[in-house]
Amino acid sequence: MSKLNQSYSKISLNSKIELDSTSKPFDLLFSQINPITPTAIIYCEGHFGDVDGKTANGLIRHSHNYRILSVIDSKKAGLDSGEVLGEEKNGIPIVSDIKEAVALAEDLPDYFIFGIAPSSGVLTDFEKEIVLYAMSLNMNIVSGLHEFLTENIEFIEASKKYSVNILDVRKPKDKKELKAFSGKIHKVTCPRIAVMGTDCAIGKRTTATILTKILREKGLKVIMIATGQTGIIQGAPYSVALDAVPSQFCAGELEAVIVEAYEKENPDLIIIEGQGSLSHPAFSTSAFILRGSCPTGVILQHAPKRLHRSDFPEMPMPSVASEVELIEMFSNTSVIGLTLNHEGMSAEEVALSIQTYSAQLNIPVTDALAQPADDFLNMMLTVFPALEKNMIMNI
Repeated sequence: MSKLNQSYSKISLNSKIELDSTSKPFDLLFSQINPITPTAIIYCEGHFGDVDGKTANGLIRHSHNYRILSVIDSKKAGLDSGEVLGEEKNGIPIVSDIKEAVALAEDLPDYFIFGIAPSSGVLTDFEKEIVLYAMSLNMNIVSGLHEFLTENIEFIEASKKYSVNILDVRKPKDKKELKAFSGKIHKVTCPRIAVMGTDCAIGKRTTATILTKILREKGLKVIMIATGQTGIIQGAPYSVALDAVPSQFCAGELEAVIVEAYEKENPDLIIIEGQGSLSHPAFSTSAFILRGSCPTGVILQHAPKRLHRSDFPEMPMPSVASEVELIEMFSNTSVIGLTLNHEGMSAEEVALSIQTYSAQLNIPVTDALAQPADDFLNMMLTVFPALEKNMIMNI
């Protein structure tokens, strides 16, 4: 049974839409659940392809729960969303507003997804009007913000009036149900790889998703644990929105999800999506991920051309070496590889960075989006050679 419904706070009023859904034929990440995939449009005004548009960016790259029809961003209207992300055309257009998005759809989209991840975590007054308008058109709402629409009387009344669902994916479960750390993580005997980063919004989830896909295509049974709102919206069966959990229970909640995945799925490997950065003074989630997952190894994500922390222009980026040292001092683990976010980089610059960091750190380095899949595979087999035997057995 998917954990997705348990992660959502949901107002359900005579909805005929089934939340869980089937994966696309080419989507190897999450198991098939239902034969009908709900349709959705994504609101990402002014931010698609940017850091604050990471939820929309992620859903365009991969979506298990929804068939994405279009992205709303008037600044990039008329473009193909895949090309804007620096990838191949995917046929999902960017439109100027919600009216164009609805007009372009053959039928009324089932869901309106708020695809912006602002640092404030709340809607502006203008964005509230857009969401309410979507509800008036009888679209269900998916929000990954810290502001819970299921606790706002205006949205509650609108959901009743228009008989639609509101899904607050970041809203934690009741405090009585939260779990403290128990140490059961040490009974998980398969490798656990945490994908950490030198900053927030740097591509940790994308890298974790790609690694999961590569290893699954090689016949391994791999479970990816989502720890943020985007992964939950994408449809990760095992997940927890850690930055919405009280700090006392963060390590325990993550541990519990990993243990449950291990006991139910008996995987060859578990990959944990990282959040923030251990060295970043504005976030603490990285520390809880390291504590709760007790990873066998860490893959570090870094953007060589990023000069300052995202949303913190006066805060310089840390060096890769300093982040590696901090992670290994903080947790009983090793950084086994480095992956690059090639934002603002040419192919030549990526190649030079891979060569430079490999020599400096003496660990494998690759770019999950731009380099061959075999580079990623070799990174894993260098540290966990036993996986190769499992690959041969499982294929």
